[in-house]
Formats: sequence, structure tokens, C-alpha cells
Amino acid sequence: MILTFKGESLDVAVGVYLNSAYLTNRKNIATKEEEPTTPVRTLRCNAGIVRRAARKLTHFYDTELAPAGLNLCQYGVLSAINSRGPALPSVQELAEELVLDRSTLGQNLRPLERARWISLVTDPNDRRVRLIALTRLGVAKFREANKYWQIAQERFEAVFGATEAANLRSTLASIAYSPELGKSPRGKTVIPYR
Repeated sequence: MILTFKGESLDVAVGVYLNSAYLTNRKNIATKEEEPTTPVRTLRCNAGIVRRAARKLTHFYDTELAPAGLNLCQYGVLSAINSRGPALPSVQELAEELVLDRSTLGQNLRPLERARWISLVTDPNDRRVRLIALTRLGVAKFREANKYWQIAQERFEAVFGATEAANLRSTLASIAYSPELGKSPRGKTVIPYR
């Protein structure tokens, strides 16, 4: 599947965007003349381009969510917990859903717990398992941030296109939850994602 950006191929769109947004705006300080633009090379590494796009989108969403006092990661955790309704997820279940290892999720949960937006409780059926609950403050914070998240979604789709954005989400979800990408060629599970 080839994603397009308003009728252009992804490579062309990335190159045009980078050239126009960054390279043509740089000026040579000594001569006060614009530096010649260099074409952006086509990227062949799937992970590299996904990471670059992820950094760009994370910054974009973080900026939109800032008035609510959350970043995208924190919003994602609150959103995932909220989507479960009364069924409280365990730390392990939430880590799997968010494609994080447990220790990374734990680091992300601490500030939310300190802000009293979530509460970690012991599972009454298995005292070894910790469940994560949104507090009333957490629900209020999620609702406040959701308004800003919606603005970010609408802005992204206005630039990228609603159909293209839906296709992108579908493609990335199939990558994120692919059991084959979590295994080495020898069939053994590799170290979990961080």
C-alpha cells in the first residue's frame, strides 16, 4: 500500500516539506544570503522514517496538549485506561496494549499517580497483580485534555487528509501489534520494546 500526501508520493511529500520548511529558510549568516537547498534523500529504513515521523507527531500533539498540562504519552495512558470503562486493566495488560515493557510503563505511571489522576490498587482475586484505576481527578483531566487532542486530530487530518490518516493508523496498528515483529528469525521472542 502506498500512502499519498494530497496526491504526492510519501517520499516526494517529505522531501518537498523538508525542503520548503527547513532548508530554504536557512540563511548564511556571513553573507545574509540563502544557502542552496539540498534535496532530501529518499529513506529506505522503515524504522528510521517511522521514528522521524513519530518524533514530529509527538511534538505536534505535545504542543496541542500543553494547555491541559499533559504530554502525548500521559494522555495515551489516561485514554487507554478510560477506554476500559469499569474493567480496570492490570499493569501488564496496559503495557501490552500500549506496546511498552512494564518498567517503562511504571515510569510513566508515577507522575500520573503523584498528580492523583490514577490509583494503583491490588487485585482482590490475585494480590500479586496491580490494577490501574482513573480517579475522579483523572477523569476530569482526561476530559479536559481530550478537547485539545481532538483539535490536534482535526489539524492533522486537515493537512494529511482524513482517508490517508485512517489508512496510516491502520497500517501502523498492524505493525504495532504484529506478533511476527516481536520475534527473532529463529522464532524466539526478543527483548521487549522500550
